[in-house]
Amino acid sequence: MNDELAALLAANFPGVRVPSVASQALARQVVTRRLPRGALAFAQGQCSPALFGVIAGEIEIRFMSADGQASVLEHVPPGKLFGLASFASGLPSTYEAAATRLTRLALFGPSAYATLIDEVPGVARLLLRELALRHDGTLQWLAAARHLSAIERFSLGLSQLQREGRLADEDDAGWRFLRATQAELAALAGLSRQTVNEVVAQLAQQGRLRTGYGGLWLPPPDA
Repeated sequence: MNDELAALLAANFPGVRVPSVASQALARQVVTRRLPRGALAFAQGQCSPALFGVIAGEIEIRFMSADGQASVLEHVPPGKLFGLASFASGLPSTYEAAATRLTRLALFGPSAYATLIDEVPGVARLLLRELALRHDGTLQWLAAARHLSAIERFSLGLSQLQREGRLADEDDAGWRFLRATQAELAALAGLSRQTVNEVVAQLAQQGRLRTGYGGLWLPPPDA
């Protein structure tokens, strides 16, 4: 097994030891694919052909409406997996997965997936936990769409971007810079850009964030 594949497995299955036989099998079974910017790993309505892992680059997970409008759900950074629900169930995907830049993926097809599940103790349990967390996240977004205020929905969007690893180092006062565009925040929160601007202005006036070029400054967690 090469270092990139070993690092991907370690990032997603911490504490799991891959037996030597399984490691050798995965080295043969896992294939890689390069996607140029804008290319799809799979389209909405298609079955995911594999469990995917991002080695380099970034994948945007998004819903596409009938009129071609995109609603961004998540950005998948290097070291993360995607495509599990459709691949494991054999059902058409409810979203499409597109590269936001030149991206390199690891594909765990049927044989590699079987090796992971059957030959590597602990992987099945962690994948089940991942599915449960994503299900819970989906329910939270449904609740947000129906019941939460604009600020609460905006806060959920900020939390999603933080989970995606968008935070930079702290400054001397403990504020953390979050890389995000207005369009990303609007899509994640299910709000218009105008509403996002109003929420940002309101929170900045309250001292709960600061605006910056290419993103927002967030206060220390204990502030």
